[in-house]
Amino acid sequence: MEKTWVPPLQLHERGGLCRLSLVGITHGEGRTLQEAGDDLIARLLGIAAAARTSGFGFSTDIPPPDHRLLAFIWELGERAAAGEDIRRRVFGLVAPSDASA
Repeated sequence: MEKTWVPPLQLHERGGLCRLSLVGITHGEGRTLQEAGDDLIARLLGIAAAARTSGFGFSTDIPPPDHRLLAFIWELGERAAAGEDIRRRVFGLVAPSDASA
């Protein structure tokens, strides 16, 4: 069975700040890894909510993003709308089929 896809996470530290990036989508920053993770989740919730409200728009001048990114963002929006904490999904701890467990 294929594993559930999650964009890769990257962590960088610069000037006393942690930057946690979900590659291809967004990043979070903070003085600690926890703060960077919290910022990342807040930004993802905003992106997912906007996608659910407005859909995905694309320019005809450039190719559309990877369909896996779009599906991932949509899934996060569905989970958030259902009242779930998306952290477990973002940080790779739970597969979609495990959501009801």
